[in-house]
Amino acid sequence: MDLKQQAPASASPSLLTVSPSPHARRGMTTTSVMKDVLIALVPTTAWGIYIYGVRAALVVLLSVVSAVLFEFLTQLILHRPITIKDCSAAVTGLLLGLNFSPSVPLYIPVVGAAFAIIVVKQLFGGLGKNIMNPALAARVFLMLAWTNGMSGFPAAYDRGFDAVASATPLVSLKAGVLPEGIGVLELFLGQTGGCIGELSALMILIGGIYLICRRVIRWHIPVAMLGTVALLTFLFPLGDAATLAERATFMAASLCSGGLMLGAVFMATDYVTSPVTDLGRLIYGAGCGALVVFIRYFGGYNEGVSFAILIMNALVWYLDMATKPRVFGKIRKNSKTA
Repeated sequence: MDLKQQAPASASPSLLTVSPSPHARRGMTTTSVMKDVLIALVPTTAWGIYIYGVRAALVVLLSVVSAVLFEFLTQLILHRPITIKDCSAAVTGLLLGLNFSPSVPLYIPVVGAAFAIIVVKQLFGGLGKNIMNPALAARVFLMLAWTNGMSGFPAAYDRGFDAVASATPLVSLKAGVLPEGIGVLELFLGQTGGCIGELSALMILIGGIYLICRRVIRWHIPVAMLGTVALLTFLFPLGDAATLAERATFMAASLCSGGLMLGAVFMATDYVTSPVTDLGRLIYGAGCGALVVFIRYFGGYNEGVSFAILIMNALVWYLDMATKPRVFGKIRKNSKTA
């Protein structure tokens, strides 16, 4: 029977085209995805600049420009195609910049961008071949190399940086109490001190909803990560939280403090370093959340998001292997056929 005679007259010839996988479902490209991520980061970036002023804008801009420049120079030296137009280096630079305090010495964003792009990304082969999130790897490297420069956080609206806050919300939460004069609403809206991009949970969630609506990320990792942190901090709160209301307050404060929201929405969901299956994403997110709580409770660092995500990055291959779907029609080697 002639296939052409059976096809509707209005059918496009492309519908009958047979080609090997992968099959593109829609017009998503690396550039379009990266642009969506940049757009999603606008609210939290703008809020950080609003709280801290010009200095915050300078730190973020320096980080982005350095990342793009190092990407260009590395690819030029290694005789690789120049791909700075795909915006991936700009995303790495922006995420790295949002993980800095506005009072950070200005050479640190440059060094961090160099480490993220040259060591973590390009030396592993470039985009899609890195084994861990470049921005987070750079942040951990900087925290270990320049602890003092990475640990000072001015209070909210302190644009002169005359007084650096000695106690961040996470420091107080580790002692089982909320910072004096700061409630959950202030943490959620971003009225506290901290890194430029982690201040407002609300702004981060707005960006995350945009990415989910644009189908750039899936819900599994953020929900599993935040849900695990919520469950553990509610069941096992620090301090004297006895009533359900006190436990809920501690849980909400833990969710809105530090880089948890930023990490769950923008870092843990990185395509290259996260699982490809839905079940794998759920396990991965839950693992990130459990490690965050463990490190916050028992680790030497108050913030455990960066370390938690990097540890789970190393387990992504195993999660993909363990959760890969069964191939339909495949016969197992040990099975007997009639």
